[in-house]
Amino acid sequence: MKAFILVNLLECDEQKILDEILSYKNVLEAYILFGEWDLIVKVEASNPEEAGTFVMEKIRSIPNVKITSTLIVAR
Repeated sequence: MKAFILVNLLECDEQKILDEILSYKNVLEAYILFGEWDLIVKVEASNPEEAGTFVMEKIRSIPNVKITSTLIVAR
């Protein structure tokens, strides 16, 4: 399954965090955004639980990550 993760950051170096996120094996694509959200991350997971674990253990553990929102792709 695929999911998109929206990431809001505290004031920091977005490119540094983007580079870290891109190094994770589950990540297919990631981009810096303008607007309310700072990053969008496309991930591949075997099920929603794996996606949730990835977000909690990898994305939310990065310093300066303020909040995330995970959007599971329906099809």
